[in-house]
Amino acid sequence: MSLFKQLLLAICLFLLAAFTGSFVVSLESSRDQYANQLRSHAQDAATALGLSLTANIDDPAMVELVVSSLFDSGYYQSIRVIELETGQPMLERQAEPDAGSAPQWFVSLIDLQPEGGEAIVSRGWQQAARVEVVSHPMFAVSRLWQSTLGMFGWLVLCGVVSALLGAALLRRQLRPLDDMVEQSQAITRREFLSVPQLPETPELRRVVLAMNLMVEKLKALFDEEARRSERLRDEAYHDGLTGLSNRRHFDMQLLARLSGEDLAGSGYMFLLRINDLAGLNQRLGGSRTDELLRATAEQLRQVTGDRFMIGRTRGGEFALLAVGLDRLEAVRLAEQIEHALATLQQTGLADVLPVAHIGLTAFSQEHSVPALYAALDQALAQAASQSRQAWACYEPGVEVPVAEQHQDWYRLLDGALENGLLQLYFQPVMSALEPQRLIHSKVLARLVDQQGDVVPAARFLPWLERFGWTARLDLAMLRQTLETLEVHHSPLAISLCGSTLADPVSREDVFELLARHGDVAGLLTIELDEAQLPGQASLEQLARRLRQLGFGLGIQHFGGRFSMIGNLARLGLGYLKVDGSYLRGVDTEEDKHLFIQAMQRAAHSIDLPLIAEQVETEGAWMTLRALGFEGGQGRLLGNPAPLQGSASRSDHAGVVIVDQ
Repeated sequence: MSLFKQLLLAICLFLLAAFTGSFVVSLESSRDQYANQLRSHAQDAATALGLSLTANIDDPAMVELVVSSLFDSGYYQSIRVIELETGQPMLERQAEPDAGSAPQWFVSLIDLQPEGGEAIVSRGWQQAARVEVVSHPMFAVSRLWQSTLGMFGWLVLCGVVSALLGAALLRRQLRPLDDMVEQSQAITRREFLSVPQLPETPELRRVVLAMNLMVEKLKALFDEEARRSERLRDEAYHDGLTGLSNRRHFDMQLLARLSGEDLAGSGYMFLLRINDLAGLNQRLGGSRTDELLRATAEQLRQVTGDRFMIGRTRGGEFALLAVGLDRLEAVRLAEQIEHALATLQQTGLADVLPVAHIGLTAFSQEHSVPALYAALDQALAQAASQSRQAWACYEPGVEVPVAEQHQDWYRLLDGALENGLLQLYFQPVMSALEPQRLIHSKVLARLVDQQGDVVPAARFLPWLERFGWTARLDLAMLRQTLETLEVHHSPLAISLCGSTLADPVSREDVFELLARHGDVAGLLTIELDEAQLPGQASLEQLARRLRQLGFGLGIQHFGGRFSMIGNLARLGLGYLKVDGSYLRGVDTEEDKHLFIQAMQRAAHSIDLPLIAEQVETEGAWMTLRALGFEGGQGRLLGNPAPLQGSASRSDHAGVVIVDQ
């Protein structure tokens, strides 16, 4: 029983005891008072009757008239006139009036007895008779019943009002305890809340101050761990001069695009080279050259608007990964970059512009990283040999015209989305703590083309984004996933695009679809891409809405914006899936351990599980388990497969358990 209920019960029992005692004492006092009144009433009536009969004691008719008049005008049980010489009653009147509205149990409980009085009737100097009058308690019992009802009603009213006021006062005084409970529960949800209003009660005030201090300390420790992790990440994966990604981080992201299951893995890669950087250093000086590199990086940021991955790969080379672009869009972007370089003339660096060239080439999941850099070198060589423009595109092999690709993909994707021809594949997510235990299955999209070949999502996602159909894809996949859960009741995770949840119409469609399948709410977790997360307020509202519907929320491809983990702590996430680009080669590159360990400590401090993506080798999996990861997803642990398809370690892709 809660403290509030115990205190309220104690108050109610105290009020009941006090009111019961007061009621009993008052009732007993009234009973004694009425008994005295009955005795006085009988004695007064006897005295008056004796005086009235003194002059008429020898007249029987007059005696009867006087006695009858008195008996009929009062509440008497009996009146007797007894002759003293013989002891025989001269006249007797009796009656048994009822107790009025008083119930019989009350009459028995009160047990108010009749009271009597006596008087002597004289004949001259001689005593002639004795008058005996007995008052009936009916009238007293009736009045006592009415007063008892009134008193009981008043005591009940006072008790109810006192109990309500006591409950309100208790609730107000114990509110700090509820706030402390909410603080504790918030910590389990990875939130850090402080009670702003301190209670007036000194004891509770000290407890609340101690709780607030503890929460602030935990928050400070967590923020410090997050800042340390972010600092390690910047040192390992960012260029200190320009703030862009370094060669290592850029190649990690490129390799993730080329091998990712649910990432768009095609587009164009650019390489901008400022030739003779050593000569520029000698001619312009180190600070002037550094200014040129920073200005070039800033121009690239302005042109791309942070839509694409930019990195400084070495010296005077800048690489740009433009996912989802076709050739015409890539050429247009190259022209924009060339124009942006021309604006450097305003900074007084016009003398170095002629030696800056741009090379670009198409990439897809069929390419390798060395092949792409070789193609870019060819493109840069072509750009250096040209005089009209500073860029060139080199694409080995024969390419299908962009217009034909556009039409083919449009027809294929429109038909698949319209007719529900998407095929769901499931990739298991294994537990790192218990061998052979699955955490959940990740839902992936596949498309069957006209030739019957299965097309992975990485190939058609850029076209869906170009056509503006990502919301159609998400709703179609979500609908099929929920229908699958209705049949198999197997916990799953599905990722939704940020654009789908950013649009109010499609977002409400998602919520409506989830609400219609509330019976499988606990079996599905919605995943968001770290790069597509909305603003903090919108993200908290989204998480709150999903919790109300009973569905979980997770973040995938995490690691590029580690500083935001402090904000994620308030969302009650189920897990974080760490981008595989940060984990590739973790068993052979020990310098990655510092960042990963810092990430794991920060996540562990708020009880947030980490799941590794793109686990490809046994060595990497063993290392990640040793580093504290709670799960993993990758080809080593199970290839994507349809639900009815079963093979080796992925045969349980649809029958899993989700840890929330």
